[in-house]
Amino acid sequence: MKASTFVYPWDVNGDPAAPARIASLGVEQVTLAAAYHSTRALTPRHPRHRIVTAEYAAVLYPADARWEGRRLRPHPAGDWAPGDAWGEAAEALEDAGLEVHTWVVLAHSSRLGADHPDTSVVNAYGDRYPWAPCIAQPATRAYLVDLAAEAAVRPGARGTELESLGWYGLQHLHAHDKTGGVGLGDAGQYLMALCFCPACRAGYGAGGLDADALAAAVREALEPLWRGAPDDGGWAGVEKLLGEETAAATRAWRDDTARTLQETAIAAVRAAAPEGFQVLLHADPVTYHVGANPGVDPAHILSVADGVVVPCAGGPGLLTPFAEQGRADAVIAANFGVVSGMGGSPGTLTADAARARDLGATEIRLYHAGLASDADLTAVAEALAAR
Repeated sequence: MKASTFVYPWDVNGDPAAPARIASLGVEQVTLAAAYHSTRALTPRHPRHRIVTAEYAAVLYPADARWEGRRLRPHPAGDWAPGDAWGEAAEALEDAGLEVHTWVVLAHSSRLGADHPDTSVVNAYGDRYPWAPCIAQPATRAYLVDLAAEAAVRPGARGTELESLGWYGLQHLHAHDKTGGVGLGDAGQYLMALCFCPACRAGYGAGGLDADALAAAVREALEPLWRGAPDDGGWAGVEKLLGEETAAATRAWRDDTARTLQETAIAAVRAAAPEGFQVLLHADPVTYHVGANPGVDPAHILSVADGVVVPCAGGPGLLTPFAEQGRADAVIAANFGVVSGMGGSPGTLTADAARARDLGATEIRLYHAGLASDADLTAVAEALAAR
């Protein structure tokens, strides 16, 4: 199976040894960040630094004239990725014999929420999630579509992987995150992800729901969970908390909103890209799930994208709904963490990849060559050599 590893430009730029080291892992491709959220990242082998602090969500290349005069627009990176950081890193990686694809983070930007609070998801209590742009708002949708097209189709890129192209919710490792005191499960997380901004209120109304009554129902449904009652989880848990008809109406609105955004963004990328450009979506096969791997309908997304990148940190079971669609040319990439200190398991990569292949994976993704220790990278190289 073809293998690609995720990399940041700052892992490569300023480190002449990085491209050859990454190529020596045995990967054929690098998925290189072109638009990324705020982060604090380790660079354990870089000759100039050990920690990079990306202070806000930014594009890692010079944005073009399409953004002039627009209220919502991407910001250039600061000193952590100056100039055309993506282009510089991509050229070095290509010279090492690696195919380079863009890695584009979309509906996940605390900078956008800080500058324009009205763009953020608003929960049933009136709290805003500044890291989570509401994808129902027309201006936000236009911003995300144009960002997808620009950031994905960088010079020399052979394809793209679009992350967070869907709803985002509460679960997010924010600065000094302290939200784990109450164990919200699948159902509670869904209720806390329901947005009540003006656009979503109108959407609920079009589906026959009164937004004020819905917000009150969500707060009432969550109250036992705040007191420590168990969350039954799954969609059945949402139906139990909210009622079947109300739950279905919220899901219909949110599913349609995400689906149409994904269709529009992918079409915009294809229109801007050269022939043969590959478009993949980071995705979860359960439509009501939110986050970096937003929920999608497997049959639908494989009808508009070239494939998906599927999180496999909890095992490869999420691959099956995509593989069952039977589309022979679809890319189904199993995404494995290989950074031991972040919960990855490079030592079991051989077995994990074999199991993923049995379940329908056609490729693997490795998170993340720049963050991993030398020992982790050695284990990765050994696993890939055994393919």
